Amino acid sequence: MQSVITPSHCRDSTILLSADPLKNGGEVTSMEIVAVAPEDVAEEAVAALPEEIQPVKVEAITFEPLQKSKVDNVEITLSEKVSHPESQDIVAKFLDVAVKPPRVSGATKLKKMLDETDELIVCPGVYDGVSARVALSCGFSAMYMTGAGTTASRLGMADLGVAQLHDMREHAEMIANLEPYGPPLIADMDTGYGGPIMVANSVSQYIRAGVAGFHIEDQIQNKRCGHLQGKKVVSAEEFYMRIRAAKCAKDRLNSDIVLIARTDANQQHGYDECIRRLKGARELGADVGLLEGFTSREEAENAVKELAPWPLLLNMVENGATPIITTHEAKAMGFRIMIFSFASIAPAVVAIRKTFQKIQTDGVVGTGKDLTPKALFEICGLKDAMTIDFEAGGEAFATV
Repeated sequence: MQSVITPSHCRDSTILLSADPLKNGGEVTSMEIVAVAPEDVAEEAVAALPEEIQPVKVEAITFEPLQKSKVDNVEITLSEKVSHPESQDIVAKFLDVAVKPPRVSGATKLKKMLDETDELIVCPGVYDGVSARVALSCGFSAMYMTGAGTTASRLGMADLGVAQLHDMREHAEMIANLEPYGPPLIADMDTGYGGPIMVANSVSQYIRAGVAGFHIEDQIQNKRCGHLQGKKVVSAEEFYMRIRAAKCAKDRLNSDIVLIARTDANQQHGYDECIRRLKGARELGADVGLLEGFTSREEAENAVKELAPWPLLLNMVENGATPIITTHEAKAMGFRIMIFSFASIAPAVVAIRKTFQKIQTDGVVGTGKDLTPKALFEICGLKDAMTIDFEAGGEAFATV
């Protein structure tokens, strides 16, 4: 017999537990716990079990009777039967330990993903709370807060350097804290918003906001989107000054925040100057490099090779300066992070315009029947909010 459910607030954990007898208060049989969970959490949880019912293998969490209060999902499989007289208390104790999400910051999580795996970290570009919630519901391992999207959605303006630190930091803080111990958020930091003191202040504010990583670039302060023409960059030494200031700020706060050095020099000075600048940033302690605006696939492939084993980030903006490169191709090339800056805002503009035109022509919106107000709010954390109210003793949202 099997049933499957997944922990809503514990995205990295799942448990496989022989729990059928618990429905009637019976004894728990021995179980094999198999799934995906942080090893330290799994080991701590197993240590709470008596020796005679130690599971064969632990990597997950599940428990149907606690579904309403703690877990949304359970994967139950019967294994070799071994009964224990205090099975109810034992399983409860196990779950108290195992269900707790690991308290790992987004910055530490992103750093470990880079240091301890060889995966391509795919980040959809999000520009507001709704797009971030959709990305979370899709199960991405990380997200990217686009500066262009933030400027467009928050200020209603083109990405011409008009968004400042307070705009970007407040937006990033909101997105990063929708699920504080969930997928790490990488955020645009433009030029750092000033000289070295201001760059250090910007990094400190991003760290306190819960941002996991940021990229800082070498454009002049009067900057623009990296996929527009007419870009100008500062001297290499001024770029290095920004990198030094950013590195000092993260070190001073003993933060794992991932420092991504971005150069936009390709348009003005060419590929070779970009490589020179990125090598300089690497020597100063930048964790990742970003060459914005590759003009060919060959440039992208060569950059990875010339800077290896230093991790590189690829910004994929369709219909922009860079030819289309898929996630599979990027991984094969050796990129470690791939962001899709316009992945949510571009389709949103198309869909919103189409819907508004339908109102003008047909007099209706034409929303699909599956997307009710409640269904939309469920994407935005409705169930979590209801649970908070219920566990606090409230009854205001028992029915919605």
